[in-house]
Amino acid sequence: MPHPIEGAGSYGAQLARVAGARWAIEETFQTSKGETGLDHYQVRQYGGWYRHITLSMFAHAFLSVIRSKKGAHIQAPTSW
Repeated sequence: MPHPIEGAGSYGAQLARVAGARWAIEETFQTSKGETGLDHYQVRQYGGWYRHITLSMFAHAFLSVIRSKKGAHIQAPTSW
């Protein structure tokens, strides 16, 4: 019986793919925290939290689209 990490499409390859996707997601949330205030809300009620997260993620998506249309020469600010 082959070891689970051997061969194409193996557990190891799948684990590397998932780890890579997780890194991209973490980077997106970190950028969104800095650019759009994703982490600036203190939860009091679900409705307010939901509106804040929705608007923050929409703003992040909008900025990403604008940045991609303007080209790679526009960088996100590293600190405020």
